[in-house]
Amino acid sequence: MSKFEYPRLSRTDIITILKESQIVEVKENDLKNPNPDFVSDLYTRLLIYLDTLHENEQGQVEFSALEQLENPDLHVGSVQVMNLYSRIKGVVASLDCPMQFNLKDLKRPDAARTEFFISTILNFCLHKDAKMTKISQLIAEIAGYNEAREKELPLVQEVDTKVKELQQSIAGLNGRIALRRLW
Repeated sequence: MSKFEYPRLSRTDIITILKESQIVEVKENDLKNPNPDFVSDLYTRLLIYLDTLHENEQGQVEFSALEQLENPDLHVGSVQVMNLYSRIKGVVASLDCPMQFNLKDLKRPDAARTEFFISTILNFCLHKDAKMTKISQLIAEIAGYNEAREKELPLVQEVDTKVKELQQSIAGLNGRIALRRLW
């Protein structure tokens, strides 16, 4: 199994990759002084890009879960934050990240930790995109082989038919030779 690396991306690299991947446009100041809203939006967009969160699920809360609470209106925001936290923590953990993501990284983000986690996730995105490109190339190559095989299938069937005819002819001739030897 191939593994991706954790090279620390610079702020400029992070901004460039986020823009080129059409995830989000950020400014260097956003990364220098991250606030909870910016960080939540950025992580949400990264999860959508990774397809671990669908846009229609963004910000939705299960009403059955809220019904369990006394004042559900007061908890909608905290449930959304906890859902986002849980998903990000799962992604970061699945990447074998050397640092552990915690709730403070969403509620009181530190610039260095935010850059580290964004860098880790973006490194995985780059790794994933490279692998998906390779897979797409292999699929195209396989499709070409399948097409060539289908084009040659009539020829193969024709040769198989001739081989069977020749085998029958040989069997018949061997039978005649055996009869002549008996006489």
